[in-house]
Amino acid sequence: MINDLNLKFKAKKIKLVAFDVDGVMTDGSLTYLPNGEQIKTFNAKDGQGIVMLNKAGFLTAIITAKDSPAVRERAKTLGITKLFLDQKNKIHAFNQLLNEFNLQKDEIAYMGDDYPDLAIIKEAGLSFAPNDAIDDVKKFASAVSSFGGGKGAVREFCDFILYSNGIAYDDILLK
Repeated sequence: MINDLNLKFKAKKIKLVAFDVDGVMTDGSLTYLPNGEQIKTFNAKDGQGIVMLNKAGFLTAIITAKDSPAVRERAKTLGITKLFLDQKNKIHAFNQLLNEFNLQKDEIAYMGDDYPDLAIIKEAGLSFAPNDAIDDVKKFASAVSSFGGGKGAVREFCDFILYSNGIAYDDILLK
């Protein structure tokens, strides 16, 4: 777990947590079936972290450059507050979140891994990158996870935000 007081201070301001999908919620692998359908594999523990954020009262969002039935289903299963699909310029979705939920930049946390995420990584109040993100994203992120995309990075991010806000899983589960 990251133990940086400045990052914990930033995490206490967060009201909305947003995520990229490929390379963050998944390991970035793309598997195609003969009919052209794409398969994505998600990490259950990462998903549980997002569910716990929702239960603790945080807003959640997915901002992804693609449209996928698998992402739609995952967002529904996790109770994602706002889903942005087919976002070629992701900063527009970030700005929409600011306006729609009347938030300041320092109230949004974001996790991304590649160039399409860089503008949000630079603008969000708190930003994380999986340890297998591209170097430019890792350079500008507030912190880099000790885990890869789809391999626990999302869960570490969620846990950090919850614990920084004094919220333990037991507190959420007992509600």
